[in-house]
Amino acid sequence: MTGSANGRPYAVPVPRGYRVGRWEVREPLASGAFATVYAARNTRPGDGLPSRAALKFLPTGTRTPRQLHHLRELAEREVELLTRLRAPRLIRMHETHTVEDPDRPELDGATVLVLERAEGSLDALLARAPVPGRGPALLAQVCEGLHQLHHAGWIHGDLKPGNVLLMEDGSVRLADFNLAAELEGTHAYSPVFATPDYTPPELLWPEVSERGTRVRPTADIWAFGVLAHVVLTGTYPLPGATTEARTDAAVRYARGTEELRLSPRLPAAWRQIITDCLSRTHQDRAAHDTAALLRRVEEAAGTAPSARLPRLRPRRWRRPALVSALAGALLAGAVTVTYATLREEGPSYGYHRCPFRSVCFFSDRNGTGDMCAWEESDPDWLSGDETCMWTADRPVRSVFYNGDESTNLGGVAYYRGRDYTPVGEDITRPNSRMRTGCTSQHAQGNLAGTYAPRSHQLIEHCGDVTSDKGGG
Repeated sequence: MTGSANGRPYAVPVPRGYRVGRWEVREPLASGAFATVYAARNTRPGDGLPSRAALKFLPTGTRTPRQLHHLRELAEREVELLTRLRAPRLIRMHETHTVEDPDRPELDGATVLVLERAEGSLDALLARAPVPGRGPALLAQVCEGLHQLHHAGWIHGDLKPGNVLLMEDGSVRLADFNLAAELEGTHAYSPVFATPDYTPPELLWPEVSERGTRVRPTADIWAFGVLAHVVLTGTYPLPGATTEARTDAAVRYARGTEELRLSPRLPAAWRQIITDCLSRTHQDRAAHDTAALLRRVEEAAGTAPSARLPRLRPRRWRRPALVSALAGALLAGAVTVTYATLREEGPSYGYHRCPFRSVCFFSDRNGTGDMCAWEESDPDWLSGDETCMWTADRPVRSVFYNGDESTNLGGVAYYRGRDYTPVGEDITRPNSRMRTGCTSQHAQGNLAGTYAPRSHQLIEHCGDVTSDKGGG
């Protein structure tokens, strides 16, 4: 294929029908300076992999030695983050591959990320509707994704409409973590690449060490402020008809010789939020972390509060063997590597242990102690293929439903009896007499009293027992 995107050649041209492992390349979805993304069809369904996906090709086997160094670093950053983090607002990675095809030098050695397939991007939505009606709700989900990243100790580094993906059900996923960086205390190091319109003033002309540019979470806060202004008004918050003019205005603004030009179309509820996100200095922005920002954004958007993350700081992760293998392969140049489906070790603390698409029950408060996890309903916890034997003599103290919105199963009901059978009058709240309890998707928390479930059922929502519907 020799086509182009936005008038530019594809970063990695791949012919339709090309095979990478089980995946068959279909039409191109997007292309940037360093990667091209294609739709793909699964030719061998099974092993828990979806029927369709998105293949992101990074040309790590071509270009000059200096370009290769940067491309390998970008690929490694994205693989490391997606291998280690699982959160509802982050795009998921299913597999990675390295292409070996000497007959196609433009493809030989390319790194391929097999990603969750989105239906489009916020950038494409804004091209159709510069001020979308559902913009506030989308911004709340973007902010939730940033909070999940920051809470886990990572900075996105390139938040912009093109890196906000929209799923089939309308929900949001953050994507493109080439510039993501893990915090080392209060800051992290990232390559010097950036998108100027979404870059805070202090990073427009940064000092660059051999490790890259030093960045802080407040860089993402600035980018969110710009993004929110664009989504809500269709304009940038600093004056200028070009990117260069706007970046010059940002520098003048940081020096105190230019003011923000917030649009009169900006809803009043958002004006102070965006002003705080676009504070002149890093120090001023640091007063507005994503935990506090998320609550303000959800209130302004009129959306339901998202589940609070536990008050735990991530420990230093042990680098997964898969990521080390990829790094070695990339540094060695074009090699033959086909990785298996990712099976992350995951963190060993709190609710974060609960895998995506699962409901998890814990023997102690705040997601601690022993854990049992299911992706489907289970009529009997003490027998069958998946058991949770510690519940035979210990109660459940906390729960987290880390569900997948695309299933439309928004709650998990749990019962004291087997086969979803109530035992006595478990709870006296209206509409809930038949259940021991029910937890909504993405909700987590401690359970009051002595909960002793023996079965659970995924249902459409927790509000009405008549709507209970198995998801297993």
